[in-house]
Amino acid sequence: MIHFISPTRPLLWRNRLDMAYVITEPCIDVKDASCLDVCPVDCIYTTDADKMYFIHPDECIDCGACESVCPVSAIFPEDAVPDKWKNYTEINKAYFNK
Repeated sequence: MIHFISPTRPLLWRNRLDMAYVITEPCIDVKDASCLDVCPVDCIYTTDADKMYFIHPDECIDCGACESVCPVSAIFPEDAVPDKWKNYTEINKAYFNK
């Protein structure tokens, strides 16, 4: 399945399980929930047992609202994840492939 990415990245296309945004290490054990409050499509998930939040790749509309409100700067567009946290792209994908 292919999704058109929103006007913030108008010429890009992404396939199922490509990540629009990735939540990275600074979220661990913080789980502030500011991102949940601003997400217009409720695509950010967690359970009580999880140590962080995860953005569903098929539901995210790439609006970027979550990125700017994260108090620990843990959310990045997939192509801008810092090298030291690149492994979180796969961690996020795996979360939804359980």
